[in-house]
Amino acid sequence: MGKQHEWLLERKKHCSSDVEANMRAEGMDGNVSFWESLVTGHPVCTSWKQETEGSIYHLASILFVLGCMGGSGFSGLLYVYVFFALSFLCTCIWAWLDVCAADVFSWNFILLVICIVQIIHLAYQLRSVTFDKEFQDVYTSVFQPLGISLTIFRKIISYCNAEVVTLEREHCYAIQGKTPIDKLSLLVSGRIRVTVDGEFLHYIFPLQFLDSPEWDSLRPSEEGVFQVTLTAETKCKYITWRRKKLYLLFAKHRFISRLFSMLIRGDIADKLYALNEKVFVDSGFRFDIRLPNFYHMALPGQAHSGAPIVRVQHFSTRRKAAKRPNHSLT
Repeated sequence: MGKQHEWLLERKKHCSSDVEANMRAEGMDGNVSFWESLVTGHPVCTSWKQETEGSIYHLASILFVLGCMGGSGFSGLLYVYVFFALSFLCTCIWAWLDVCAADVFSWNFILLVICIVQIIHLAYQLRSVTFDKEFQDVYTSVFQPLGISLTIFRKIISYCNAEVVTLEREHCYAIQGKTPIDKLSLLVSGRIRVTVDGEFLHYIFPLQFLDSPEWDSLRPSEEGVFQVTLTAETKCKYITWRRKKLYLLFAKHRFISRLFSMLIRGDIADKLYALNEKVFVDSGFRFDIRLPNFYHMALPGQAHSGAPIVRVQHFSTRRKAAKRPNHSLT
């Protein structure tokens, strides 16, 4: 009985080891067949269909290609999703009528719904980024050519509470020595006359800043008053930003700060060159204001001959905004 029991135990061990080996072999065969089915196990096309798919399928492909040609920005994304939605719609129709494949129809229908949701979202954003006519004109003429998006322009307008102000004819935007420098304004329509001590200096035309020299002359922590008088020659409209709110916006968005710095300095340069065309001496000689700063200078060789003296009202008069408050003003 003892020997028979030992033989049964040994037989059981051999059977269990054979079973384990067979299981491992079957597992390896299963893995090989799985990878083979992915790489080389699929059936090879022995013959291709001679007839083409219906026109709806080809229309869907054309619309998809057109959708891939969209640009950036809200308008570009809207263009892309509209064409993608039309493409997936055509594919759904093709899968429902010609192929009769539920899975193809389902996936394309899901993609169609996603595109429709995106179109609604973009259309709402575009609707919320609409402005008044004056703001739209300024964006189209000044900011859009620089590649500024509508979302950034909306920050510039909404964060600083920019507003459109109407200035009647012969009304003053600023009075010399009295009006504080507490805002920045851009002329939209009309014409502004700039004078100093009653003497004409230059004009300000649409899409030019009214107070760019004053803005550039002061630091954020400084205060000052206008050294010139700005009077409307015609009925004018201008967009104005509060100075403190603009500086807060600049602190949060350095890109906007650099943008305004470029616009303001370019505006100052335009005013300088405009003045250069108006400065003459008594003898008719044109004086170049890009030379070193001065107010009174004699022509070379005529300083002691009683010849006419050049009397130039230099543009820096506008930039000499008082950096210290004038305590004599009430």
